[in-house]
Amino acid sequence: MTEWKYPEAVVETDWLANHLEDEDIRIFDCTTYLHYMDDDPSQPYIVESGRADYEGGHIAGAAFLDLQGELSKPDSPYCFTMPTYDDLAGRFGKKGVGDGIRVILYSRVGMQWATRIWWMLRSVGFDNAAILNGGWEKWDSEGRPIETGRRDYPEASFVAAPRPEIFVGKKEVFAAIGDAGVCNLNALTADIHSGKNPRYGRRGRVPGSVNVPAVSLFSTVDKTFLPLNDVQATFDLVGAHQGQRIINYCGGGIAATLDAFLLYQLGYENLTVYDDSMSQWATDESLPIETD
Repeated sequence: MTEWKYPEAVVETDWLANHLEDEDIRIFDCTTYLHYMDDDPSQPYIVESGRADYEGGHIAGAAFLDLQGELSKPDSPYCFTMPTYDDLAGRFGKKGVGDGIRVILYSRVGMQWATRIWWMLRSVGFDNAAILNGGWEKWDSEGRPIETGRRDYPEASFVAAPRPEIFVGKKEVFAAIGDAGVCNLNALTADIHSGKNPRYGRRGRVPGSVNVPAVSLFSTVDKTFLPLNDVQATFDLVGAHQGQRIINYCGGGIAATLDAFLLYQLGYENLTVYDDSMSQWATDESLPIETD
């Protein structure tokens, strides 16, 4: 069986249950909900913070991270755009992330919201973060400790050490089209990738890109990641090889981070995420698009 290459970046529910009282741990619910719109390609979804559900019940001791409201660029025409690195580091610091802190991230419905925050932390040089395997669903189903209301952590000092290669824009994606050394990897569902579903405006995908939907990489029952052997086989099937640079994209740079996180755990080294993804690409008529 393939093992996690970076096991410190994934924790199980039993481990977390035994470390809830650790003084250096900061647990964050990262949930966001997307309510999809079928009649307005310029607004493929409405974003809803998961804060209300968090306050109604969350892992004991956890605080909340509002991706859209607290950690995204406020004046961007797209949802979830990355702020500047220094700005983002300051925002994380205000939430209690900093030197000597171990961060545990989880979300509801799927782990892509947690992996997005994990990827953002990595982009500003913070490596002591982990994903709770199975997220809220697994924790709650096992009857683990929960609490209601709100909790905040004291501010921490966080100085950014940016890794600008972690995220890319449309120029890098465009330049990669037709380059055998690069794989543009779409984490959206197959109907959007093929062009059947026009959710983001123009139908289709970045030309030449391959498709591994993020939702196919975790269990529909308890939301845990699939066995890494199965994950590797899925990436092998579409031709995403370790010798390539893998540019992960989706609708807004969220689901793409789940694919990227698992590729990272499989030992792929040259990984990046297209921030804004199809929310930008499909609405820019100057950019090429492809359908089945």
